[in-house]
Formats: sequence, C-alpha cells, structure tokens
Amino acid sequence: MTGCLSHVATQLTQLALAQEVDFFALIFDTGLVVASVLIILLAFSVASWGIIAYKAIYLRKAHNQSLQFLDIFWKSRRLDQIYEASEELVASPIAQVFRTGYVELSKSRRKNNEDNSTDATFGEASDLESIQRSLRRAATSQVTVLESLVSFLATTGSTAPFIGLFGTVWGIMESFQQIGLVGNATLATVAPGISEALIATATGLAAAIPAVVGYNFFVQKIKVLDAEMENFSIDFLNIIKRHFF
Repeated sequence: MTGCLSHVATQLTQLALAQEVDFFALIFDTGLVVASVLIILLAFSVASWGIIAYKAIYLRKAHNQSLQFLDIFWKSRRLDQIYEASEELVASPIAQVFRTGYVELSKSRRKNNEDNSTDATFGEASDLESIQRSLRRAATSQVTVLESLVSFLATTGSTAPFIGLFGTVWGIMESFQQIGLVGNATLATVAPGISEALIATATGLAAAIPAVVGYNFFVQKIKVLDAEMENFSIDFLNIIKRHFF
C-alpha cells in the first residue's frame, strides 16, 4: 500500500514538473511579437512593484512623521522651536506646510515692523491673505510630491490588459495562419498557438491587478494626508490671527 502511494506521488510530481516545463517552454517558444509584448509587460510589472514598495514606505513615513509633528506643534508654545523641530521631519507634508507658513509670517512681521504706513488694518488683511496663499501653495506642492509616480500605476492598470490582449490577438492570428498552411484544424494544431497567445493576456492581467490595487490604496492615503494638511492650515491661520493680528 505504501509503495503504491509512493508511486502515485512520484507520478503526480513528475506531471507537475512536466506542466511547469511546458509552461516555460510556451513562453520561450513564442513568436517575436508576442515575446516583445511579454517583455514590455514584464517591464511594466517590475516598475509597478518597485513603485508600490517605494510609495508604501514613503507614505508610511510621511504619516508617522506628520503625527510626530502634530504632537510637537500642539505641545509647544513657541513657533520658532516648532520650526527647528520640523527640520528633521522632512517627509512630513504637514511640517513642510508649517515651515512655509512660518517663513511667510516672519516676512510679514518683519515688514510690518519696518513699515511706517498708517493703514495698519489693510496691512494686516493683506498679510493674512499672503500667509493663506503660501499655505495653499505649499499644500498643493506637497500633494504633487505625494502623487509622484502613482500615475504610473494607473497607466499600468489601464494599459497592461490591452497590451496583453494585443499579444493574444496576434498569437491567434499566427495560429490561424499555421492552420491555413497545414490545412488541418485539429486540436493538436490549434492548441499550442492559442496557448502561447493566451499567455500574453495572463501576463497583462498579472501586471495590471497589483497596479490597480496599489493605485487605489495610495490615492486613499494621499487624500487623508491632503485633508490633514487642509485642517492644519485652518488651525494654523486661526492661531496666527489670535496671537499676531
């Protein structure tokens, strides 16, 4: 009984290895066009996985440093100390928004101290608008940085299946040409060519699915950081109004 089970297990292992060899043999036996499609899809897939790994680490770091900065911001009573602490939190978009606003505030206060204009109300209003614009520009700039490379995932998710489909269609065309030359449409004649062609579609889906999942995940994370930057900008402006204007 044990010998029979061992024999069956050996046969299953040999069958699995044969199928694996046949699968890779199909890839290496594809035509020039289908092979080119597979190389392009492989490049898309490798680039997508690299971007997914990089953005996952970067956004996690941005989130953690933003939490660290907010903790420092609300516990500290001096803006200059917060500014010094934010120098080490380069990955935090909220810290970068604060730094921009703080620099603009310093410029406004320095200008007001040197300005002898009698229309102080107009100066305060224009200074607040200037600080608000600087915060908005900084937030927009940080969103652009956060979104960098993410669009490539969307491109991969939308184009890879069609590139794979093109390789499949081309492979099927070659199969029909082979049928015409042989003059025989048996399964043995059609199956190898169609199998080679379908590999392109499978490869396209394998490249597209992780890219789409990664894109949706990162877009959600970026939206959260964008909302946090907007909320911080509002809170920071209110603090400036109460203490400086």
